[in-house]
Amino acid sequence: MSNLNLKTVTLAITGASGAQYGLRLMECLLAADYRVDVMISKAAQVVIATETDIKLPAQRADRAAFFAERYKAKEEQLRFYGLDQWLAPVASGSSIASTMVVCPCSTGSLAAISQGHSNNLIERAADVTLKEGKKLILVPRETPYSTIHLENMLKLSQMGVTILPASPGFYNKPTDIQHMIDFIVGRILDHLGVEQTIAPRWGD
Repeated sequence: MSNLNLKTVTLAITGASGAQYGLRLMECLLAADYRVDVMISKAAQVVIATETDIKLPAQRADRAAFFAERYKAKEEQLRFYGLDQWLAPVASGSSIASTMVVCPCSTGSLAAISQGHSNNLIERAADVTLKEGKKLILVPRETPYSTIHLENMLKLSQMGVTILPASPGFYNKPTDIQHMIDFIVGRILDHLGVEQTIAPRWGD
């Protein structure tokens, strides 16, 4: 690990539509030499199978190797954890991770995080991120938002959470879906402080 950036990002992919955002973010973080700790919910596994051509390995232990090969990650740069893996580093405030991103973030996960439920490792990791005063970014992908959704977002925003909806802009005149995905992922990278060139900036 000596050749890697010391920063570690926790990435959770939950069951909202838009799995492509989370997968592209994983790819960009690995390319930027960040270590990435990944959790994928069961619902997200269904979404990935539905929305992409990716065939996730059945065994969690094989997923790190699968994505490491796909995205050319360095050794030990990518770690996967199950939702019941309570001894994972992300479950503790002593974890090295400086930031957590839930991308996409289902409204169910949004609600659980806002209430501090910690019923699975994704929720616990988000709870740890909040209690340790570290950066938490949630990328909801839902429309329309109900009053419940908006109240949960307001509550989390007031706690310092960044709510970054998957709402791509069109001022850069995107010509395909990849450009629209990169618009959102580029904004996430900006908020993580990761240098990026995948999304054009206003005025460029």
